[in-house]
Amino acid sequence: MNLNGDAQEPTHYAKRSFIVRLFMGLLTTRDELNKNPVEGFSAGLIDDNDLYRWEVLIIGPPDTLYEGGVFKAHLTFPKDYPLRPPKMKFITEIWHPNVDKNGDVCISILHEPGEDKYGYEKPEERWLPIHTVETIMISVISMLADPNGDSPANVDAAKEWREDRNGEFKRKVARCVRKSQETAFE
Repeated sequence: MNLNGDAQEPTHYAKRSFIVRLFMGLLTTRDELNKNPVEGFSAGLIDDNDLYRWEVLIIGPPDTLYEGGVFKAHLTFPKDYPLRPPKMKFITEIWHPNVDKNGDVCISILHEPGEDKYGYEKPEERWLPIHTVETIMISVISMLADPNGDSPANVDAAKEWREDRNGEFKRKVARCVRKSQETAFE
């Protein structure tokens, strides 16, 4: 605020300081995951010169149709992370109600903060700046174990999951698991 009580634009220095803090938060997250890996996934930079693009490998959770799968995905962080959520996209083909046909993951924790205009999600279920790569990955692993058929990103997969879970849905997932194993380390 200036002396008249009017709001002022942040100074160049304040903006730069804010961006540096956000950047350092991503560095800390990366270092912490390297020191203390979490079971079920690994994460790292796609390119050492770009802190905003990460590659993750997710191991299909035990006792689920996805067990044995090794699914590759990319996390793309916005420049104002953690104020806004990253985007997550599976690179490995996956058949799941909450992953659209392009591989984009649709779960509450990755939705922009605030009110849901459709009234489906509570604000506390959506993105909050306290979320981390670890909380995102735990949510994605949970999504693999227990799809949300009420809020599908892939309507066809959701329909099969509800109506023919042990038939066609299971066959498509098994094909994706096999394919993920064959291509996991390419």
